[in-house]
Amino acid sequence: MTPQHGLRHLSIRFMQGVCQLPEPKWIPSCRTLNAIRCLSSSSVSVIDLRSDTLTKPTQKMREAMKNAVVGDDVFGEDPTVNELQDVCASVLGKEASLLVPTCTMANTASVLVHCSGRFQEVILGEDSHMHMYELAGLAQLGGIQGRSIRNLPDGSMDLEEIEAKIRPVDDVHQPWTKAICLENTHNRCGGKVLTMDYVKKVKDLAKKHGLVVHLDGARLFNAATVLKVPPSEITQHADSVSVAFSKGLCCPLGSIMAGSKDFIDL
Repeated sequence: MTPQHGLRHLSIRFMQGVCQLPEPKWIPSCRTLNAIRCLSSSSVSVIDLRSDTLTKPTQKMREAMKNAVVGDDVFGEDPTVNELQDVCASVLGKEASLLVPTCTMANTASVLVHCSGRFQEVILGEDSHMHMYELAGLAQLGGIQGRSIRNLPDGSMDLEEIEAKIRPVDDVHQPWTKAICLENTHNRCGGKVLTMDYVKKVKDLAKKHGLVVHLDGARLFNAATVLKVPPSEITQHADSVSVAFSKGLCCPLGSIMAGSKDFIDL
């Protein structure tokens, strides 16, 4: 009898009740059965950990939204927006800030300001949010090229590799390097926090070559919490910074970009 015929014969015998499956060696306890029932119950609260963007406004936040004093933001006459921008600028240690819909817009707009024309370049991590998930906005909107560098497991980029990627200013065939972009905390590197020593060294390197530093700080407050420092202590080593309000802060949307007054006015 071939294996196929044997399997068919055995199946028929099972269906006829001639053969029986062995008794199970494990019988779930009452505690296990109760746990299964609880998990299958519709009353169980589920914590969705897919993203920290899934947080929702608290009741107090909704009340604040409903009762907010508003005005014409085009003319700079919305007192609530003005106060938010003033508070953010102070917390981030910058002269001014600007409320925008998304952190992608904040990052793109910041780099567009730093790069005064087309055919320029910024250095960023190959796994950075700006490089991976922002629709090539720098190239589409500004004609700006991103030069990517391998991210190390801790979210940083090798300082020597950064310096080696800075373009010479005397070669008309190459774009000019204008900025170095960091991400803190680093999303694709598991939320790793860049150390204070590292961000200072990047700023020193940028200053040495006449470059600026933009910090994608979508989750900057997480980094400040881990490092046990005020956010301004981190951002002092960046010329501009973006922060998202939708990342673990319960806001449905909104981000801030901050820097010098001239930077924001542009």
